[in-house]
Order: sequence, then structure tokens, then C-alpha cells
Amino acid sequence: MRAATKPRLIPFITQREGEEAAPDNLIIVRHASGPRLYYADEDAKGRDRPLRGVLWARCGFNSVDEHKMPTGEPQWKLMHPYRQMMMMQAMRCQVCTEPARTPLGFIFIAGPKDHDLTQATITTNQPPVCPKHARAAAALCPHLEKNPMVFLARSAPLYGVHGTLYGLNADNKVHVVAQPDHALPFGHPNVPTLLASQLIRRLSSFQVVGLDELTQELTALAA
Repeated sequence: MRAATKPRLIPFITQREGEEAAPDNLIIVRHASGPRLYYADEDAKGRDRPLRGVLWARCGFNSVDEHKMPTGEPQWKLMHPYRQMMMMQAMRCQVCTEPARTPLGFIFIAGPKDHDLTQATITTNQPPVCPKHARAAAALCPHLEKNPMVFLARSAPLYGVHGTLYGLNADNKVHVVAQPDHALPFGHPNVPTLLASQLIRRLSSFQVVGLDELTQELTALAA
């Protein structure tokens, strides 16, 4: 009998080769409350709007392996829009999908230059990680440069979405208006014409720690 091979460690949220964006079939409908973006063949069961009525970017799903992980070569610089949203909404580990809560709070990691800690609001598009995979996530993600900023957050409420804004041109055709480099909070007047690709949380009641310090604190609690 051949021994089972250990699966290659690839974060669940990583987009895989073959998981392509769906064809662009967007329309804009004018309502009394303002314009709103739709898919021409929008899912009647609401699966295109999985959270707070926001339209979500469609992307293909590869088959999964015996460990229920997506197959296909990883596209390391891309997060699958739906899997990112699922893990961020459920606060599960972006690597293994297990619950990410620890006795100290939730662990969020970011690139070393991503955040200005003097700002009043810190937001993140990176779902949390569990203690087991915090160091692995830092090593695997090119954006983190193997030197992540680590946030230990007691609270991380949902904040908003990141994506692409659409509008109508002079010929009444749907076109890209802007691709903001920042997230829009829920309730922003532009959200109805945004095609979201990432769910964003706001970190509050947090401390910035090193990976070694985090490991030591969690080990001490478990002792």
C-alpha cells in the first residue's frame, strides 16, 4: 500500500491556475435611489450578492482534492474573490480554513509597509490565520516579504469592500470608472455600482507583535 503524501501547503484563499474571472456581462439599472450594478444573468438565489447586497466578482472554481483544498498551480499574487470573502466573513484561517480565534484574539498579518500605525483606522483584506499557520503564511505570501506586520486583535468588525467601480459612458455602455486603491465602507454612495472582489475588516483593540513573541505568548497560555 502506498503511503499518503503530505499535501503541498498552499493557502485556501490563493487563486489557482484555471480559476478565471467570468465573462463581463454587467448592466446598470437606474433606480429612484440611484444607479445599481447587476449581472445580466444574476443568480435568483442571491449567490452573486453574498453579503449586505453587494455584487461580488465571479470567478471559476477548480475541483478540490481529498483534503478539500482547491487544485491547480497557485497564482501567488492573487486571492480568489469568493474564498477570500468566505474566510473573512467566517473569521477562519486563510491557509487551512479552521476557526482562527485564539485565547488572545485573532491573528492578522500584513506586509511590512502596508499600514501607518499613526492612522486612526487600520483595515485589512487579509483573512486571519490560525496559530499553526501564522509563520507559514508569512513565508508563503510574496507580499509579506517574510517579514510581516502581525496584529493581534480582540475585535475586527466588518468595514467594507474593495473592488472596481462601474458607470455608463456617453453611449450608455457599462465601463470601468475607477479602481480605487482603498476600501469603500459599507453605506458609501458608490457601493451600489461597485463589483467587489475583497471583503475588508477594521482592526480595533489590537496590539502589534512579532511572530516569536506571539508564539511565546500562545505557548505560555497553553502550558
